Amino acid sequence: MIASVSGVVAAVSGDTAVIEVGGVGMAVHCTPGTLASLRIGANARLATSLVVREDSLTLYGFADDDEKQLFELLQTASGIGPRIAQAACAVHSPDVLRKALATGEVGVLVQVPGIGKKGAERLILELRDKVGPVPLGAPDAPRHGRPAWPEQIRQALVGLGWSASQAESAVTTVAEEVEVMVAAGDVVPPVPVLLKRAIRQLGSLR
Repeated sequence: MIASVSGVVAAVSGDTAVIEVGGVGMAVHCTPGTLASLRIGANARLATSLVVREDSLTLYGFADDDEKQLFELLQTASGIGPRIAQAACAVHSPDVLRKALATGEVGVLVQVPGIGKKGAERLILELRDKVGPVPLGAPDAPRHGRPAWPEQIRQALVGLGWSASQAESAVTTVAEEVEVMVAAGDVVPPVPVLLKRAIRQLGSLR
């Protein structure tokens, strides 16, 4: 198990950072918020969780150990894989997730792309007794306000090197696409997918 990685940030892309550890570049999948905090050439430490599949080894990185623990806990529930678990960590802080699971707040959990009402109810049933202490007064809102994704993508784009005005323009374009999806009754894609759309919008400006 690779519990954490520390080293120089060698590269940052749409959903992955490369951290050089002892001369080896470790590719780590991160949330947009975590990616936005990284700077190429600077030192960084990420708590990590290694997901092993028959055909792949994927390393997921987090800003702190608390977020990593929630990521791993969510995957113990039936029907929850690493992508949905990571999306939950991108949308909500660990305190908000714990409170929602412990107190049965379905409305908070369905804000995570990929989790519907039945899935949220199943998560609560399976995990409410496993989340540990719930801080009093834990906020009910997703990270960075409602909705969470625009600010996360804005920060991620700036962290990847685009200007604030370019990031804002891309977020506006993607927001218009999301509005069309919502109006049509479609499920809003996870934050990493929306970030990739924003990057494609800005590709010609690099």
